[in-house]
Amino acid sequence: MAITLIVAMALPFLLPSRFSIVPRWIVPSLEAVLLVALVIADPGRIDRRSTVVRRISLGLVAVLVAGVAVATVRLVIDLIRGGPETNSPGPLLRIGFLVWLYAIITFAFLYWELDGGGPEARVVSAPEFPGLAFPQQLNPRVAAPGWRPEFFDYLYLGVTNSTAFSPTDVMPLKHWAKLAMAAQAVASLLVLGLVIARAVNIFK
Repeated sequence: MAITLIVAMALPFLLPSRFSIVPRWIVPSLEAVLLVALVIADPGRIDRRSTVVRRISLGLVAVLVAGVAVATVRLVIDLIRGGPETNSPGPLLRIGFLVWLYAIITFAFLYWELDGGGPEARVVSAPEFPGLAFPQQLNPRVAAPGWRPEFFDYLYLGVTNSTAFSPTDVMPLKHWAKLAMAAQAVASLLVLGLVIARAVNIFK
């Protein structure tokens, strides 16, 4: 989880400064502060059922969502109206990939934090009605007793939902999960579709 967050913190520095409405060092710095606060609040596995830990985690997710939302909107506007980085294939594909990766990581954290009340609650007990249904939960015969989804499972969900533009093996059950997966699929479709269309147009 921490390694993936560090990657997310580096992404704004790889994108043009126009892809942030504030100086691009502010969002990664805020994420770093929240990560440090999270480690200080729970230096173990971040599995204590603490209101402070929960609020810090939700704040971190909110910062990620805000950052990727601005970057995605900026890219879509540039692709439609034309921008300095969207007129040559190299920068276009690089920036499109970075924004797409940013969205995958952000939604992975969103799923990880909201499903079943968050990672702290899931460690204490399995939710009776989870927001996301993994195959191991639907069919206990394919997993060890007491199986719980880990961060990598949510990261995988983020990847598959961004490439298939729909649920694959993980089913959204609650409204927030359906809304989040729909938003990710639409954003991914916009980014990939417009980037590919623009790249094809440039190569002609």
